Amino acid sequence: MAQNRRKSLITGVLIVAGCSLLGGVYGRGIETPAAAASEDDIQTTLKSFTKVYSVVEQNAADALNPDRGIYNGAIPGMLRTLDPHSNFLDPKAFQLLREDQKGHYYGVGMMVAERNGKTIVIAPFTGSPAYKAGLRPGDVILFVNDKSTENLNTTQVADLLKGPRGTQVQVVVAREGMDKPLTFNIVRDEIPRKSVQDAFWLQPGIAYLDIESFNENTSREVEENLGRLGENNIKGLVLDLRDNPGGLLNEGVAVADHFLHKNQLIVSHRGRSSPEKPYIARHGNAGRDYPIVVLVNRYSASAAEIVAGALQDHDRAWILGENTFGKGLVQTVYPLNENTGLALTTAKYYTPSGRLIQRDYSNMSFLDYYTRKDVPVQNSTDVKMTDGGRTVYGGGGITPDEKYSVPKLNRFQIDVLRKQAFFSFTARFFSGRDAKLPKGWDPDQNVDNDFHKFLLKEGVQFSEAEYAENHAWLKQQLKREIYITAFSVDDARRLAIETDPMTAKGIDALPKARTLLESAKKLIVQRTQKPER
Repeated sequence: MAQNRRKSLITGVLIVAGCSLLGGVYGRGIETPAAAASEDDIQTTLKSFTKVYSVVEQNAADALNPDRGIYNGAIPGMLRTLDPHSNFLDPKAFQLLREDQKGHYYGVGMMVAERNGKTIVIAPFTGSPAYKAGLRPGDVILFVNDKSTENLNTTQVADLLKGPRGTQVQVVVAREGMDKPLTFNIVRDEIPRKSVQDAFWLQPGIAYLDIESFNENTSREVEENLGRLGENNIKGLVLDLRDNPGGLLNEGVAVADHFLHKNQLIVSHRGRSSPEKPYIARHGNAGRDYPIVVLVNRYSASAAEIVAGALQDHDRAWILGENTFGKGLVQTVYPLNENTGLALTTAKYYTPSGRLIQRDYSNMSFLDYYTRKDVPVQNSTDVKMTDGGRTVYGGGGITPDEKYSVPKLNRFQIDVLRKQAFFSFTARFFSGRDAKLPKGWDPDQNVDNDFHKFLLKEGVQFSEAEYAENHAWLKQQLKREIYITAFSVDDARRLAIETDPMTAKGIDALPKARTLLESAKKLIVQRTQKPER
């Protein structure tokens, strides 16, 4: 049994090496001397590895754990020598990747998190079985199908809540203000993971669309949302790509396609073993040239950068915010044995103007790379031009046309958030009573006084002058938190967007987007009409 297990692990390493080799062979041809030499090198290296593994297995002071030694050690160690994004996916990570890509799973539909050693409901998703059953933010999950959640982490509790569609799960929770635990019998259902939140009108004619990630349904969700609003009625669009980590390339391409003209280049990629592949707008925007402002920040990455870069290079949108993350490496996912996978970087992305999206990672640790320390603003050697003749730079993500950074929190605000005061107060606010409030509800003076007392009781240090100075912020955050319980996550999200200063800045920037569009059109017409010499 142990021998078979060892063979299986070594086979896993061989498969990883084989995938890398096959990529090189496919690109260069089997008969070339370089390919043969590479194969000999790989075989020699693998022999060395198996010999080292055998010595460790037989002679190490402590018994070797094969999973840790191979899957958590050798393979990730090898991949870390390549780049920050090549990654080995264990069965759990591989399953989560597929769920994210498909955009759905089966369960009860709620966010949970660990608080003080307990698993707590953060919020049920609007319309989900958990939402319909009456679970609330702040509920402490005690049992799932008679299994205690004590000593279980949130991932383990979430796994218990998932299951086949139509099956029943019993959830027992403790709720503030209730003497006894509450029991909910919930029927599991399909839980959609919307990558595009419901679009709405910020002002008459001004639409807001938030794309949170790019999964298999994103382009369809974009079409549905714009169609529901009536796209012909849009006079300006605020497209929010903040905190969007990216996802599927083809979905990013399809979203950019919707806003560009037919046959315009969207993105291209090329690598050591793959020829350059361009992605062209096949459908186009059907003449709908309304101005667009794209909101980005330092966490906008990958497919989000492809969309922002394509719209910027074609002068189709005004980009507002911070330099994006700078993730322009293409990962190809190779399924391996035992339900594992390999996400291997095989190429790099380039915007329509030819600039590289990827940020340099050669002289920093992966920790510094992911925390964005010492991030270069732009690469002065990668200078390109947009369709309208504007200068843009590569090598550092997408540089916005207009900088906007979220104002930093002050000491008092950080302390309030660190103590999770809004969440805890809301659970107490609704304790022992129905979670219903009239539409348009606003915190009154009594609620404000209660919250003031609550902060003092929770040990938040502040002067009365500080409280007065931050009163508007406190009221806004508290209202948003209470809306999650009284109405839904979606209602709270809309409230946050409508009061977001960056969203307001996006609306103000729409005339700049309009000017950009018109200037680019004039320049293109002038170029096409210029007589040849």
